[in-house]
Amino acid sequence: MNTPLRSLLPAVVMCFVTVSVAQQLPQITQYTSHDLLYNPAVAGSRPLFEMRSAHRNQWVGIQDAPRTFLLGVTTPLGRNMGLGGMLYTDHVGPTRRTGAQATYAYHLKLTSRVRLGFGLSFGLQQFLIDGAKITFHDGWDPLMDGQLRGRTVADATFGVLFYHDDWWVGASAPHLLRNRIWFYDEAENSMSRLAGHYFAMGGYRFHLSDDLRLEPSFLLKYVAPVPAKLDMTATIRYKEQVWLGATYRTNDAICLMVGYWLRRTFQFGYSYDVVTTNLNRYSSGTHEVMLGITFDKARPPAKAAGSAAVSP
Repeated sequence: MNTPLRSLLPAVVMCFVTVSVAQQLPQITQYTSHDLLYNPAVAGSRPLFEMRSAHRNQWVGIQDAPRTFLLGVTTPLGRNMGLGGMLYTDHVGPTRRTGAQATYAYHLKLTSRVRLGFGLSFGLQQFLIDGAKITFHDGWDPLMDGQLRGRTVADATFGVLFYHDDWWVGASAPHLLRNRIWFYDEAENSMSRLAGHYFAMGGYRFHLSDDLRLEPSFLLKYVAPVPAKLDMTATIRYKEQVWLGATYRTNDAICLMVGYWLRRTFQFGYSYDVVTTNLNRYSSGTHEVMLGITFDKARPPAKAAGSAAVSP
């Protein structure tokens, strides 16, 4: 083996990191249902207890393609606060990334219908590489030794959300701590770090009738030096029960989605991504399933400003 493991590992990690457009956070098509992942200020912005999971099987047909599981919980606390939590795991080939975070948010009432929320998340991320799943074609490196190597680092995210009954706009910055990632004690001077990410999100609700609503929304993702990625979505909602939507993700995919909300308690969502890059020669697309449970939580005063900041 001409390349020692200490040189190989950064390359493996870099391949892992650059999957899903160099995002070190999971990529989710149904981002309006999992907005806490992208902005901690969402916690408590709706008068609902919300628990949702996402199961994403990306690039079906490609061996060792990304597989993601996500579980998020959020609830208002009192009149102006919100709490939340998130667990997620990403499997990409011989690598695995697992994260857990807790969230606190505070919401200021600016007018009778407009609020401004600030949120902070703190948690841990673990990065693992399974040497037993790596095959060398030009020899064998005894340093790999089929071992499972990993590193756990702390992480923090700050976000703001400006919202109204009919619109919302927010921004967040994950990976504030910029911690280093290494897999050997002697590599403490590693230059590999959690990259700075920047997210922006927003949307508007057009009330077409008493039962029908059109919601255009967007999610902008940026991490240097990769070009920004933009998800542009249009969703039609009928009686707050059924929704149909479509998303265009720049230089990546066209996505279709459908969902159902039963008695404001049980939710189901499904999305399918049609790959628009050269990967479509090898992949039949991406499947994502959302399952959720929600409960109404009255917040004083009776009509909370911005109580529907982002449709669940």
